[in-house]
Amino acid sequence: MKIAGTLRNRFLAAALFAAVFALAPVRAHAVSKEIIELQTQVQQLLDMVQRLQSTLDTRFGVLQNLAQQTADQAKQMSTTVSDLQQKLNAQNDTINGKTDTVSGQVQSLNDSVDELKSRIAKLDKTVQELQTQLQNAQAPQQPAAMPNGAPAFGGATPGSAPAGGLTPNSPAVNQTPPLQETFQSGLRDYNAGKYELAAGEFQDVLRYYPLDDLAGTAQFYEGEIAYQQKKYDEAVNAYSLVLEGFSGNPKAPAAQLHKGLALIALNKRDAGIHELRLLVQRHPRTPEAASARTKLSGMGVKAVAAR
Repeated sequence: MKIAGTLRNRFLAAALFAAVFALAPVRAHAVSKEIIELQTQVQQLLDMVQRLQSTLDTRFGVLQNLAQQTADQAKQMSTTVSDLQQKLNAQNDTINGKTDTVSGQVQSLNDSVDELKSRIAKLDKTVQELQTQLQNAQAPQQPAAMPNGAPAFGGATPGSAPAGGLTPNSPAVNQTPPLQETFQSGLRDYNAGKYELAAGEFQDVLRYYPLDDLAGTAQFYEGEIAYQQKKYDEAVNAYSLVLEGFSGNPKAPAAQLHKGLALIALNKRDAGIHELRLLVQRHPRTPEAASARTKLSGMGVKAVAAR
């Protein structure tokens, strides 16, 4: 019995050992298979990541190439636009220069025509005055008869000269002041600030020598005197007479400039701007035109009106 029990115990132990020994490889084999599957999945994920990275690199390269091409095209377009703008500016400058030249020439011709018309009108007026004076001089003077029929000239017979050697048609002595001396005296008084005295002397030049070139200059200084005294209305009228009657006078550009400034001082902004623009158009290369451009620019106005 004891031996049988011992053998049975040994058999059970051997069976248990055999069972454990038999089961151990199976479990190890199962764990190994899971590891292999996990490694396979990890490898697949790595492959997918690599393919995704490769795809991203490829697409990024394409995008970078497209961006570079776009930048190059934009640069070329910018260069083309800049070149075109420069050409357009050059053409505009050329056209404006030619337009200014033609406008200046046309205006100079118009000024010459206006001056010629003014001189013709003055000559015509002078001729009419001379004709009137000649007719008056040629008209016979009838002496007034006294009640007794005696002539009115102190008993003198017709055809005889009255006492004192003067005839009824004897002209009065003409006290005409010298032109140059009167003008220069007026200029000196103006520069010395003696405006009232200078104005009288310039008026003498205008009264006795209305057709002389110095008459236009005297008229300009009449305007300057009024402008200095801030009598802007009188100044505008005086400058207008220079521009209308003496358009070819060297003081005409200054007269138009100061007329525009006087109008602006009178709060007649639009009229003043018109005069300054007209000056730039008529006399574009004069210092007065440069001053007009500066004034217009300071007012925020273009020197040439928009068309």
